[in-house]
Amino acid sequence: MGTVVALAGQVGGAKLADGLYRLRGPDLSVIVNTGDDYQHLGLNFSPDLDTMLYVLAGVANPAAAWEPENETRAGHAMLKKLGGPDRPALGDKSLATALLRTHGLANERRLTEITLDFCRRLGVQARILPMSDDPVRTQVITDNGAVSYQEYFNEMQCGPAVRSMRYDGAADARLSDEVLEALHAPALEAVVICPANPFHVIRPILEVAGLRELLRARGVPVIAVTPIVGGKALKGSAGKMMTELGREPSARGAASEYLRLIDGFIIDRQDFALAESVRSLGMEVAVAQTVMRSPDERVALARAALDFARSIREKKAEEVQ
Repeated sequence: MGTVVALAGQVGGAKLADGLYRLRGPDLSVIVNTGDDYQHLGLNFSPDLDTMLYVLAGVANPAAAWEPENETRAGHAMLKKLGGPDRPALGDKSLATALLRTHGLANERRLTEITLDFCRRLGVQARILPMSDDPVRTQVITDNGAVSYQEYFNEMQCGPAVRSMRYDGAADARLSDEVLEALHAPALEAVVICPANPFHVIRPILEVAGLRELLRARGVPVIAVTPIVGGKALKGSAGKMMTELGREPSARGAASEYLRLIDGFIIDRQDFALAESVRSLGMEVAVAQTVMRSPDERVALARAALDFARSIREKKAEEVQ
């Protein structure tokens, strides 16, 4: 068996990454979105990195994977009592990563270095890698102008219509040595794009200078898993964004966001009827249960993705011969 790279963010992406981790352990590297990172009360928050960390470490809150289990909010209650902001609702335990991240960055440590140290401390053998050590910030363009994704999500509650997206800093951001090492690994067998919002989770990763081109040139199968099931996003704002951006809110619409990049797309069993339509986009299609309600279902989908990648790799080898 070789190594695997996943592109991920949000809870759905962390679930599939967890399935891959249970299968491959230290042979997995997860490149995580940092376009949603933000500063609040002088602290640096990285929601997708923390979600991935807690899920792979097995300490995530089952109802809110972006924070540790048994979270409390005594500090936030006092903060509000003293006139502080209502949102975001900061958890006491969740502040640990923000405090240490802020301290590390202030002392010129790289975000990747800080995150890998968190992995070691929590016993995560996979490598959780920020998409870049340089700041990239996703901007949501609404009728009233551009707002950060943090403002759109926490303060505006995803209310305004989305007209377009912008990824500030992506064109100048550099891929870290750790990301380059993972993607250039001689034994790399697959790149898996986990189920997540294509616009504010996966797209920022792909917009980092050179990453899209590297994936195309690398030659290993690139597989994406649908974030849309039965015409709806299970969580988050993907379906709403797709509609407002003029895209079809369906598995086919999600697949079209990865044209000329991926070799295969996994759709849910509910969307079996869309298989031929997705295939007409010029990619292979597999059908699986993509809704992951248990650890076993995470592993099953991860295994399906890796088997799908292997079948594509074998097919390409036959065509060369």
